[in-house]
Amino acid sequence: MDWIALFNMQKQLDSYIEENHGLLKADLFDKKILALLVELGELANETRCFKFWSKKPRNNQTVILEEYVDVIHFLMSIGINKGYDSFDSKTNQLINRSEVDQFQIVYEQTIMYKNSPTKANYEQLFSSCIDLGNLLGFSEEDIQHAYREKNEINYKRQNQGY
Repeated sequence: MDWIALFNMQKQLDSYIEENHGLLKADLFDKKILALLVELGELANETRCFKFWSKKPRNNQTVILEEYVDVIHFLMSIGINKGYDSFDSKTNQLINRSEVDQFQIVYEQTIMYKNSPTKANYEQLFSSCIDLGNLLGFSEEDIQHAYREKNEINYKRQNQGY
């Protein structure tokens, strides 16, 4: 996975947004953390993994991947915010836990990173997000392709006054 290229794309998008919204000197870390948590919630909602009371099936994989990539956008952005602009993608081992458990791990690690934004905490959070993507059935190629597509959409939205 070419994380360096994706981080560079994210840096450019973040700069573009910050410049266009007059936020070049703003501290956006807490807002980006909340955005990540919200995107995680939207992703969980599309998987319906926690909706034990409902018989409605999960959304299709395309929609779930789009939501997952929104998580990746904010995940990279919060790292960039603290000077972490890479991730060493190791072959993650097959995890044997439920989607609910993995979502909760990612939520907990997001708060841990918010409270202590160290590189070690960021790498642990990033790895757990990748584990979540794997658990949801996404390959690195799926993620990279979807990220690039969503990045283009994000620029279009910015240019349309989103």
